Amino acid sequence: MGDLLVMRPREQSILSEILPPEERVIEAVVARYQRVAPAVTRFARSLAGNDSLRVRLGAEASASVDDVVLDPGLFQAAYARSAPVTPEEVALASALHEVVHLISTDFEDRRPIPASWLPEDFGPPSEVAVDLLDAIATTGGPAAETLFFALEDARQEFSGMTSYQGARSVLEDLYTAATPGALGSAKPLGQFALACFLLAGRYSDREMLERRSVPQVAGALADASPFLDEALLAEDPWEVGYLALQLLAVARLHGLVVEGPPDESPSRKKARQEADSSAMADAVDRVRMISPVLRDAAGYDSTKRAAEARAGAEGRKAPADLAGDASTDQILRVSQSPMVYLPTGQTGRLIVSQIPDRFRMFGRLGREALAKTARDWGVAQRHVSGELHPLFVANQRRGLRSGFDNGDLSPHSALLIGAGLYQRMYERRDLPTRRAYAVSLLVDGSASMLQPRRLDNGSRAPWGLSAATLGAWTLAHLCDELQVDFEIALFNRSFAATPGDTERAFTERRHRAMAGLKRTQGTAAERLTSTVNHYLIKTFDEPWRRAEDVLAGLFWTTSEPVQAATQARKAPDDSPPVSMFEKAANVDEFNLAHAAERMLQQRSQVRVLVVLADGMTRGSVEALAATAHSIERGGTTVLGIGIGDATVQVAYSRHQVVEQPDALTRAMVEGVRSALRRSLALWGVDTWWSRASRQSTVKTEELIRA
Repeated sequence: MGDLLVMRPREQSILSEILPPEERVIEAVVARYQRVAPAVTRFARSLAGNDSLRVRLGAEASASVDDVVLDPGLFQAAYARSAPVTPEEVALASALHEVVHLISTDFEDRRPIPASWLPEDFGPPSEVAVDLLDAIATTGGPAAETLFFALEDARQEFSGMTSYQGARSVLEDLYTAATPGALGSAKPLGQFALACFLLAGRYSDREMLERRSVPQVAGALADASPFLDEALLAEDPWEVGYLALQLLAVARLHGLVVEGPPDESPSRKKARQEADSSAMADAVDRVRMISPVLRDAAGYDSTKRAAEARAGAEGRKAPADLAGDASTDQILRVSQSPMVYLPTGQTGRLIVSQIPDRFRMFGRLGREALAKTARDWGVAQRHVSGELHPLFVANQRRGLRSGFDNGDLSPHSALLIGAGLYQRMYERRDLPTRRAYAVSLLVDGSASMLQPRRLDNGSRAPWGLSAATLGAWTLAHLCDELQVDFEIALFNRSFAATPGDTERAFTERRHRAMAGLKRTQGTAAERLTSTVNHYLIKTFDEPWRRAEDVLAGLFWTTSEPVQAATQARKAPDDSPPVSMFEKAANVDEFNLAHAAERMLQQRSQVRVLVVLADGMTRGSVEALAATAHSIERGGTTVLGIGIGDATVQVAYSRHQVVEQPDALTRAMVEGVRSALRRSLALWGVDTWWSRASRQSTVKTEELIRA
């Protein structure tokens, strides 16, 4: 663990220069933390002596016996610092720093206030037990409390991280970089408090601090040194509380704290003490990495309450816990999503997930609607492959070796050799083996696909997504008949659904995540909740029969959106999340690049990617065109089909614009069939098969020439 971080050269650029803005957003910061999370967990378990301890991220920092929760906002604040450190070092050091404070901080021990703490005019000590923070506030006021938190912060870092010098060196670099500016802008009392923090943690030497501080502070630091040395050796926070009172007395002795007149009113005294406390806190907080549990008394109380709420919620969920969890879960989900790289140099995150399985409950209705719609539009559902089927059968047979070549010496072997057929058999074995095919269908699933569109008879109906779904269903039958590997995916830009979502679960999680992220991330909440999503309906390695009911249910949802929404309102705990189709915007190019990458993983020689959309990408048409061109150069045939929109003509070299539902479905199926015919012709199947099926070859050649 001590070698997890290594020192880097001082000439290295500061963090704010080497990290572009997109690398400082919360999801990028959390993704970087997750790479070091196992090391942080091991450190926490060692520090706490508890092998069952969990370290996880949450909306509020807290710590209990078996659970440490880190606030991801703390990491983002660390990345805003300027210092000669790397992002990876900050990720690990800030996490270890927070773990140390959450595990080590406990001020719940109650004792009578020691007599040595009380001023002479305070009266006899009370035997009533109080907690540490109340004792400090009673005897020293807000200034003593602020000084105590600074000392305890430094003491915990020194004792908890001494064995991990790499992480401590990162903190030292962060603190050293911020010290000159903080000292220059601080009041004398603030300079004194900051110097106490740095000296107690061994982050700086006294000579340098004295040079940069006003003479009053330089004199006070000499008298404060013995108390600061004792703070490093203290094993009890009550000892640190006593030392904070002594240091405040030193500050008072050197005129850094001015006492009020004897007739000072309680309100004026309180205002003066709070001003002193604020002066110290402002200076220290400009340098230290702030942990909520040691920020101040309010931060300690809120952190402890969060831990108690979680401990009390075992087996149940309070609304506040759910709200916090939903927002943090969304950050985690975005941070864990794959990064997509476009040929233009642009990058973006894409949430990839299975389509919610609840669409399966509409499967029966969907099958009936599919059969009726296919009849109405004249879209064949049996023997979809047509003349391709015998061609593919022949192509598969090409890769089979004869019994003789496999060592099967049948009774007919001598006859074959005598007839001079051995040479022909040998040549046949050397022919290329059976070609592997992969077809991927990518369907726009935005809300605009559910908008009513004009039909030939003059009426309007929401046929865009339903026609695309029927095309996907028919295309699935085509690939299934030909034994071609295929994948069907839906893409949109919205709040991302999960595979197990119901309508109620989806809408409640979306509302909680949005509310929590607006509170913690401000304007970034929209970016975190309106994500680019890629829903897998049927994957390459999944049997078609498992996806049939889901796709059929999706067809019914899209062909009867009003009825589906009504059903979802009546039974939100059972219905699929029909609200997931809520936005019209899309970023096509990221989905296109990801689908192509998944297809490349199949290692198929023939790849066909069909993209169906009804409008312009929310990203860039130039980036979409560059992505499609790059995929084609990699050997994949890309077919772009647009519904009443000419964007596909600009973005795809192979494109078709359709205006009617039956034309859309046929375009999808015929586009794939033509691409497969062409692939068979390029591999020489038309010539080889001509001896058995001259007519099929002529058809193929005519289609290729067309």
